[in-house]
Amino acid sequence: MKNKEKYFIRLFTAFVFIASLLTSCTKDTFLDEELKTQRNNDFFETEDGVLQLAVGAYQRSLAAMFGNEEQFATTNYGTDEFHVGGDATNSSWNNYDASFGPIVQTTRTTSDIPWDRYYVAIGMTNQLISSATNIESTNPAVKRTALGEGYFLRAYNYLKLVRQYGGVPLKLEPSSTVELEFTRASAEEVLAQVISDLTQAYDLLDNSAQAPVKITRDAVAHYLAKAYLTRASEINDSWNSATKDADLQRVVDLCDEVIANHPLAPNFQDIWAYTEPDGANEFLPELILSAQFSKATHAAYSNFHHVAFTARYDDLPMMRRDLTGMRPYSRLAPTYFAYDAYDKINDSRFWKTFRTKHRVNRGGTFDDGTFGPVEYVPGVDLGILYIINSPEDDRFEFTKNNNNPDILYNGKTIPHVYVAHAADGVSLLAEPRFPSLSKHFDSARNSINDNRGMRDEILARSAETYLMAAEAHIRMGTYAQALAYINEVRMRAAYQDGEDRSYYTDGAEAYPTSDFSQPFEHNSYMNENSYYESNNIPVTTAATDLMVTSISDLPEEDEAIIAKLGYASDYDRMLCFLLNERSRELMGEWHRWEDLSRTLTLVERTRAYNPGAAPFIQDYHVLRPIPQTFLDGVYSSEGAPLTPEQKDNIQNPGY
Repeated sequence: MKNKEKYFIRLFTAFVFIASLLTSCTKDTFLDEELKTQRNNDFFETEDGVLQLAVGAYQRSLAAMFGNEEQFATTNYGTDEFHVGGDATNSSWNNYDASFGPIVQTTRTTSDIPWDRYYVAIGMTNQLISSATNIESTNPAVKRTALGEGYFLRAYNYLKLVRQYGGVPLKLEPSSTVELEFTRASAEEVLAQVISDLTQAYDLLDNSAQAPVKITRDAVAHYLAKAYLTRASEINDSWNSATKDADLQRVVDLCDEVIANHPLAPNFQDIWAYTEPDGANEFLPELILSAQFSKATHAAYSNFHHVAFTARYDDLPMMRRDLTGMRPYSRLAPTYFAYDAYDKINDSRFWKTFRTKHRVNRGGTFDDGTFGPVEYVPGVDLGILYIINSPEDDRFEFTKNNNNPDILYNGKTIPHVYVAHAADGVSLLAEPRFPSLSKHFDSARNSINDNRGMRDEILARSAETYLMAAEAHIRMGTYAQALAYINEVRMRAAYQDGEDRSYYTDGAEAYPTSDFSQPFEHNSYMNENSYYESNNIPVTTAATDLMVTSISDLPEEDEAIIAKLGYASDYDRMLCFLLNERSRELMGEWHRWEDLSRTLTLVERTRAYNPGAAPFIQDYHVLRPIPQTFLDGVYSSEGAPLTPEQKDNIQNPGY
């Protein structure tokens, strides 16, 4: 924000329509409730009205973003981890090119969609806070729980806004008519409000509710730590010196509190071993808060994101689209940073995060013109193999291989093999074929082409809490303490004694619960990864060790990234290591763009690893453009539309 100026805006609020927006959010009764009638705002003066407002505020704040494409567009695109896959429909958010600005030229996520969604949710939370505060009641479900949830959810939305846009308008009271006067607050003011709201929620809520379905004090503490860490980050260094030291210590204290109640799952794979909606892995103690979805057909929101990270597979010979292969929208593909940031021999997380094998599910005879013909059997033969090898591996001549007799599975050729590092120097980055991030896969859907996913989305888990505490210690210069937190996460990521390193599972395991039935031989999913084909080592079940004991001797893959980015100081090296560790643990979990933005590492990392964005990204891209629709709605005090100069004064620099 160039200048803090006050203008007038014709803001038509959604609050008079809140009753029509109410939906559900808990695992038991909430997800099965249906709104029977339309009601006016008088209903929100009753206890039942307050409680239903809380239900709606949950869904509007936590689940609505997952129903379309803005969630991945605003958090995963345009970073070092992901670039545009086989479909460029939403590529503006990745490439930062001429189509990206106050007007985003796309048929999907236009610039106003995330902005408006946050503010509609804020409108609902304002009504919830007002109603729960003013009602004459002694019911703790209203005066403590619903009120605390209102404060948390308002803070959640404003924290998202400030981490995307910097300073934004602060609207803290409900409205029922047209509003005219509207002021854009500074980032400092917005974060102060976020921290105040979260502190209120922390004081009102306890841990008696069921996590991760409902907001608990631990969920509040996790996000309060995130708010303090955001305020202490580099993007706010022009004004945060007076609060930084206290904020960082508060981060550590809050994280320790959360960690004590949310132990890590024993195996990283446990988090992603989804077998049915509302199944056991959606209630692991590690999980702090999730966006809730349901198998109920009348649910207002569904989860779209099982399709976004899926590579094309169904248009290849010997393959067909199927329920376990997902519908391949192919929006996001991993970069080579995503491949090479892992120790792929000792760190299990890459092999538990990405699908690297597909079974033949159509079959027939395939002759690629060089090798063949070969007869392939559906449900038996390997159809697609991704070999994600090290840059030093010289075994492979070609990146793309069809029926290559030098690459066999169970003694038989494979119709389609893709190699990350081959002698021909051809990159997978131009391919619509790539290992698919599978953290969001869901085969409980009702049909092969059904986009309505039922799987919950993890918003907060304690592995991130460990890494936030580690980052606070890095910022305080207490590197040994930072390593202690990081090592807890890394040791969980190591292979355990007796573990089968070639075993793989993902959300395709939920296909037996789908209303749609397909024969087993139509399943492209298989319980194997390409660990041994990629690493070229003998089969072993020995435990591995990922412990880091010295800041001067970081893992080889981290030293390579540090060298590429040109870091030298202890602080820069450790922050780089921390950001790499966040990638390895949290890749594809809706954090990356905001982490790189607030640490002012977005531009250098994206230029280094994201080929679509590298030619266009500029320093000002660490903040999003204020939508043109908002600027066009702002009026001056004389009641006239703003001049171009006045709009420029509200807009973020560079746009």
